[in-house]
Amino acid sequence: MKQTELKKIQNRLRQKFLKKGVKMVSPETIFFSKDTKIGKRVTIEPYVVIGEKVVIKNNVKINSFSHIENAKIDNNVVIGPYARLRPGTVLKSGSKIGNFVEVKKSTVGYKSKVNHLSYIGDTNIGQNSNIGAGTITCNYDGAKKYKTKIKNNVFVGSNTALVAPITLNNNSIIGAGSVITKNVKSKSLALTRSDQQQIKNYKRKNKK
Repeated sequence: MKQTELKKIQNRLRQKFLKKGVKMVSPETIFFSKDTKIGKRVTIEPYVVIGEKVVIKNNVKINSFSHIENAKIDNNVVIGPYARLRPGTVLKSGSKIGNFVEVKKSTVGYKSKVNHLSYIGDTNIGQNSNIGAGTITCNYDGAKKYKTKIKNNVFVGSNTALVAPITLNNNSIIGAGSVITKNVKSKSLALTRSDQQQIKNYKRKNKK
């Protein structure tokens, strides 16, 4: 398909969604697919790309520089900026995906948040859980992929690696900087952290 025809298709799609009430700060920088479905009171900031098989419901805000494909986005969701939603992503009502977060083949439950710098793959997150900055689900061992289950009201501290298959049960807490390889029981704190060492009056080596 020629470039001029692609431009015409995009312009038609933009006009279609503008007429439906979608708020676009800079429509010419936003790209849709022919099968994109969008509900009411949706705001899309500049430089957003929406690929095939995307359903966006009501009261959703998509911040700049986000890329979405084959995903279902429920009501009252906030996405981005700089978020990537890959195929199989489901965002439940009230959830939030923040800046530099990638989600693949995962469900993020009601009012759960993944706010910063994280990778969530092959994962099911329940309700009201918070995933700290720098969290990674280690879902692939080089041969097979495994699932992570994060249940309700779970708090995952920053810079945590969750090595699948693994389950974090309700109301559990993961200490920051941990590598978690075993299931965590409900209402438990799990952390893996070596003792901090401190050398008094230490002198740095001089550069040669």
